[in-house]
Amino acid sequence: MTGISLTAVHPTNFTAVAISLGIVFIVGAVIAVVLWSYFQLQSHRADAVAMAAYRKLAEDAVANQQELRAQLTLLTDKVQAVEQLMREVG
Repeated sequence: MTGISLTAVHPTNFTAVAISLGIVFIVGAVIAVVLWSYFQLQSHRADAVAMAAYRKLAEDAVANQQELRAQLTLLTDKVQAVEQLMREVG
């Protein structure tokens, strides 16, 4: 052994280390953002499917309500006819 320190022979190049770590950090951040965006997109797609189902349910409810109103109108007319008949007979 010559007694020379290893750091004296091979000094650390902090610029190269910083650039390497910076590149790794940037690539990791890009991957994280892409994954986050992908899962947000999947969440919005699931919400859109659920919203379409709710929209269909609301349309069906409105159609049923209109049908019930029509039936109620017919029933009201029949009740009025029966009341008129009872007044005439009574």
